[in-house]
Amino acid sequence: MSGTRLDRWHGSYSRRAVGMTASEIRALFAVASRPEVVSLAGGMPTLDALPLGEVAEIVRRCAAEQASVALQYGSGQGDSLAREQIVDVMTTVGVTCDPDDVVVTTGSQHALDLLVRILVDPGDVVLVESPSYVGALGVLRSYEADIRHVETGPQGAEPAAVAAAVAQARSEGRRVKALYVVPHHQNPSGATTSAARRVELLEQCRRDGVLVIEDDPYALLGFDSEPLAAMRSLDPGGVVYLGSFSKTFAPGLRVGWAVAPPAIRAKLVLAAEASVLCPSMFSQRVVATYLAGSDWRAHVKVLRGTYRERRDALLGALEQQLPQAHATRPEGGFFTWVRLPEGVDAAAMLPRAVAARVAYVPGTAFHADGGGSDHVRLSFCFPTPERLVEGVRRLTAVVAAEQELVQTFGSTLRPDDARTLPAHADRPASDTA
Repeated sequence: MSGTRLDRWHGSYSRRAVGMTASEIRALFAVASRPEVVSLAGGMPTLDALPLGEVAEIVRRCAAEQASVALQYGSGQGDSLAREQIVDVMTTVGVTCDPDDVVVTTGSQHALDLLVRILVDPGDVVLVESPSYVGALGVLRSYEADIRHVETGPQGAEPAAVAAAVAQARSEGRRVKALYVVPHHQNPSGATTSAARRVELLEQCRRDGVLVIEDDPYALLGFDSEPLAAMRSLDPGGVVYLGSFSKTFAPGLRVGWAVAPPAIRAKLVLAAEASVLCPSMFSQRVVATYLAGSDWRAHVKVLRGTYRERRDALLGALEQQLPQAHATRPEGGFFTWVRLPEGVDAAAMLPRAVAARVAYVPGTAFHADGGGSDHVRLSFCFPTPERLVEGVRRLTAVVAAEQELVQTFGSTLRPDDARTLPAHADRPASDTA
């Protein structure tokens, strides 16, 4: 194998590794951490509402009183106490299951990675919503899946589009392995798959013999209503449910889970043991102790109110300052999906937005087929309402400058053509960052 001057092992990488590309979200986290930038990009939950004193005491107790278990290796399936608490959490979405049905993972992203690893061979087709979660697209690409978007409306993925995509793939001699959906307050669109549409999708997938992967991290974060019944509750044998405590408790603990049919669950455990041997026992015990002894449902209610206020601040600012854009109105979760004014390219505009100290994720990150250039995902979960309004002010100025470029040149400049914003562009002063 031949190397290069920059990388001695260039010729040694697997085909999968050669195809890896940097995530647009990962690149933006470095920018988002700078205090002068208003980040409307990352989906980082606020920790302001977390009872930090109580959490600190739980951590102390786990170290002092449960050290022989919490600081030791554990089961590849996950700690039994954590799985018992997860079973209780699952009742909030109408799912009745047993602790043995649960596999604890290092965040739900890990669960998705394990699931794709045991299901998908290179070239196998996986259907996804349009748009779809960027992290899922990254996992599917890493295992060389053939990712195909299906038409998705306000009620969710269209069953007829799923049927057509399955038929098309099979006419090409391809195997269709799964349909991946985020049914509650979807990332990035904010849409929720309706109860009727969930039934229709399950019926269609059952007819086609296609497994449903239900990724549901935002289920408990509805602003004005309780979550709908999970798809898993309607068809336990045809759905793998993925959940996470990263949105409702603490993402730094990295505790997620999968609830799967028995045969799939067994293979997930084997894959988990090969991948990480076992998830962190300490993190699991912290989460389990918190759930068992705290009013976690009350904490979730506080989060719902916090995120509702921030959603309203962001949407109100967009309506007042950028009315020519169209934003979805999510009923929960972290994100709104914004269609930019005609002719404005979200990816091309991003470097100039960062120069103006505001960050977002371009819509192309959520499409495997190159679509989404006229959309951005804006996150309202982390900035305060005041910072959200300021972020929209900065974004509005950048969009106005882009529209001038469109009027002058017929299109916006691509990132490699960009040098600086036009001299008259509104740049925030340092004391308003």
